[in-house]
Amino acid sequence: MACSAAAAAAGAGATALLCRRPAPSLIAGRNRLAVSRRPRHRNLSGRTLGIVDRACVVGWKWPIAVSTSALSCLITLFQASINTSAKLSILFSGVRTGAQPPQKSTPSANYRYRVNIQRDRAGASSDDEDQQESEDENGLPNIQLEELVGMIQNTEKNILLLNQARLQALERADKILKEKEALQQEVNILEIKLSETGAQPKLSSKGMSDAEALEFDVLKEENMLLKDDITFFKAKLIEITETEESLFKLEKERALLDASLRELECAFIAAQSDMLKLGPMQHDAWWEKVENLEELLETTANQVEHAALILDGYHDFQDKVDKLEASLGARNISEFCLYLVDLLKKRVKSIEEHFQACNREMHSQIELYEHSIVEFHDTLSKLIKESEKKSMEHYAEGMPSEFWSRISLLIDGWSLEKKISNNDANILREMAWKRDNRLREAYLSSRGMAERELIDSFLKMALPGTSSGLHIVHIAAEMAPVAKVGGLADVISGLGKALQKKGNLVEIILPKYDCMQHNQINNLKVLDVVVQSYFEGNMFANKIWTGTVEGLPIYFIEPQHPGKFFWRAQYYGEHDDFKRFSYFSRVALELLYQSGKKVDIIHCHDWQTAFVAPLYWDVYANLGFNSARICFTCHNFEYQGTAPAQDLAYCGLDVEHLDRPDRMRDNSHGRINVVKGAIVYSNIVTTVSPTYAQEVRSEGGRGLQDTLKIHSKKFVGILNGIDTDTWNPSTDRFLKVQYSANDLYGKSANKAALRKQLKMSSANASQPLVGCITRLVPQKGVHLIRHAIYKTAELGGQFVLLGSSPVPNIQREFEGIADQFKNNSNIRLLLKYDDALSHMIFAASDMFIVPSMFEPCGLTQMIAMRYGSVPVVRKTGGLNDSVFDFDDETIPIELRNGFTFSKADEQGFDSALERAFNYYHRKPEVWKQLVQKDMKIDFSWDTSASQYEDIYQRAAARARAAT
Repeated sequence: MACSAAAAAAGAGATALLCRRPAPSLIAGRNRLAVSRRPRHRNLSGRTLGIVDRACVVGWKWPIAVSTSALSCLITLFQASINTSAKLSILFSGVRTGAQPPQKSTPSANYRYRVNIQRDRAGASSDDEDQQESEDENGLPNIQLEELVGMIQNTEKNILLLNQARLQALERADKILKEKEALQQEVNILEIKLSETGAQPKLSSKGMSDAEALEFDVLKEENMLLKDDITFFKAKLIEITETEESLFKLEKERALLDASLRELECAFIAAQSDMLKLGPMQHDAWWEKVENLEELLETTANQVEHAALILDGYHDFQDKVDKLEASLGARNISEFCLYLVDLLKKRVKSIEEHFQACNREMHSQIELYEHSIVEFHDTLSKLIKESEKKSMEHYAEGMPSEFWSRISLLIDGWSLEKKISNNDANILREMAWKRDNRLREAYLSSRGMAERELIDSFLKMALPGTSSGLHIVHIAAEMAPVAKVGGLADVISGLGKALQKKGNLVEIILPKYDCMQHNQINNLKVLDVVVQSYFEGNMFANKIWTGTVEGLPIYFIEPQHPGKFFWRAQYYGEHDDFKRFSYFSRVALELLYQSGKKVDIIHCHDWQTAFVAPLYWDVYANLGFNSARICFTCHNFEYQGTAPAQDLAYCGLDVEHLDRPDRMRDNSHGRINVVKGAIVYSNIVTTVSPTYAQEVRSEGGRGLQDTLKIHSKKFVGILNGIDTDTWNPSTDRFLKVQYSANDLYGKSANKAALRKQLKMSSANASQPLVGCITRLVPQKGVHLIRHAIYKTAELGGQFVLLGSSPVPNIQREFEGIADQFKNNSNIRLLLKYDDALSHMIFAASDMFIVPSMFEPCGLTQMIAMRYGSVPVVRKTGGLNDSVFDFDDETIPIELRNGFTFSKADEQGFDSALERAFNYYHRKPEVWKQLVQKDMKIDFSWDTSASQYEDIYQRAAARARAAT
């Protein structure tokens, strides 16, 4: 049993040692079959220890990556295994002899074999008797034969593995010893050479006389000095190189300044015409620009002078080089030193010549800049003087809309503050929207004048007159760019500017949100007046702010209500939105009523201001404010503003009067519906596209289809436009390169820039890029957007999505998709909104998908075409009115501008996208013509504004006829 334990311990120890990070050769050795059941082990330990001793002397690493102590342990375990095996072989030789197959042997071996067998049998029988007696005495059980055989076999396997490892280690050791000997020979050679080198000075010094030795010492000192000089010159060369780099940077800056100067010259030419329009109001700004330009040029000149001073400091290099050359010439110095000095001279001369040339050029440029700025200064002074003379004579049409909006707000402020009568205010407003030249002259000549004097000068011109234009007031919850959530904001600003350009007086009333973009508002100020309005049985004060946004006059209402209705850090989504916007609608009408304005059209938008229609006719018309006609536009019938009937009483509406099926009671349940009330009470009802107008008369009306059928005579669909000033690839400041339909180079440049910005693959410049910018809500077809990502990857394209979702599970789903594709250089999901990035995506994309379930109008497909991105859309709503399939032969070819599909499923979308990819890859010239045609389509607000103006005029004419 003791032998068995020793064998097991030896086997386990050997196995553990072999498992300590063996070399590859040892791993291979483990898998080999045992050749001999009884490996030789005589004289093994001595040879192994000898190798260990040699390894310790020469200090080489063991090939099996173990230390000397580990190897000693290995040998000890190996010897223990051998001893254990020997003892077990003696004890159970009979068993082994019977178990092993016969082996070939020599005659002498056979003889020894028979003798050993006889001795073993005698010993075994004796041992058996002793063991039997011992077992009989102690009562111990017999040793099982199978266990002993297994132990023996395990021990032999361990011995075999150790033997194989030893042999491989010896082979590696021999190789390493050979390498060591070769290295030692190389080291000896190097030592011999080193000793010979060291002996040379000694031999030479021994053969010298005292004078020669002294001269030799002097020469050594001079050589040391020469080394110091060389080190010094190396440092100076590094400084010269750095100076050259600085000089090159200055040259680049000079080139940039040249380009800037050319741009300024172009801008100056354009500014000459602008100055005629702007008049003396912008003189201070121009002078500030001139001063900034002078400061920039002065800074550049200082930098150039500084560089010149630095380079001047290196003029003494030539003297140092000459002195060094003279010093070396007096002695017998190596040719290498002379070659080095010659190189230094050439380098210094080259740098000096380069510096002189650059210095002359920079000084000439500085003189040119100074001359240009003096000339620019003189020309600008003359221009200002001329503009001051012409400004009083120039007709008012040259003044921007911003100017007339400012005058209009000024007049309204005086009216609200009771500084002028309502009648005078109406006359002055009419002059303002007619852009009467007399108002302009009075305002421009009023600089430094007291307010009372300006009012008097205006009142002198308050003569009655007529106007072909209309006074239009938009009441809305959004407006781009100050308060933007969706497409409504773009409609308010785009339609307002288009109507203003047609000669109408357009004003807009908005809530004063705490989170709106105040930096987009010009001349924002609070009026010295407080407007009181009714709400929940009480009167509440409201501050009125005025300002202009993109040339439009805006009124901002700030309630002084304890509910802080518009101090919520967001526009929508509050639990009391019904109360917030019913309050705002009431104050907006109160503002118009107290101002005494004779408004022609009050245009309200979506359910947030739908309260205006019933409030106007049921409350304010009874107070004598009845000159206006109400136009209501529903941008999306999905949102209708329903609430319990009693909530109407908050803003002063008669619940009993309005909670009726033919007025404001919802068609599906007992609640009141604000959008339905606006449809019933408005004179004009519109939506944002002709197709959507047809859709909402059926299931698309979300329960209001019957109401729309009853009022179908006043219901019309007008396709929205886009702001072509904001969305213009030839002037877009967010783009890397501006471009147009006639020059598409910039589109590919923007594509490359977006790929670099988003770290997308740029290996294939012609790889199609598919864009999508949207809110991730069910209406937008999120399942098709998700499918489009995978389909684009399948077709070998790239995909960029920009947008987020207010629905948590949809947002999480797309975050998971984004994580799935995070290492894919062809897919990018940007789950946010970024205005600047949206411009880049429109410009960079080759195709643009809008797979909406329903889409009242849609603006992104129009913007995409404006930027040369071919739309792939579902035929619904405004998409059906603006995108016509390129392969549809029933449509005139000049109208075909994209790819469409009808059913909201993956098969329909795949067909449209695959057709687009086929044209892109296989017919590049046809694709280019399609891109150019799309960019030339007029999606401006001009056509839409004309349609609105037409229905406004008809409604205003009926109002005048009624009075």
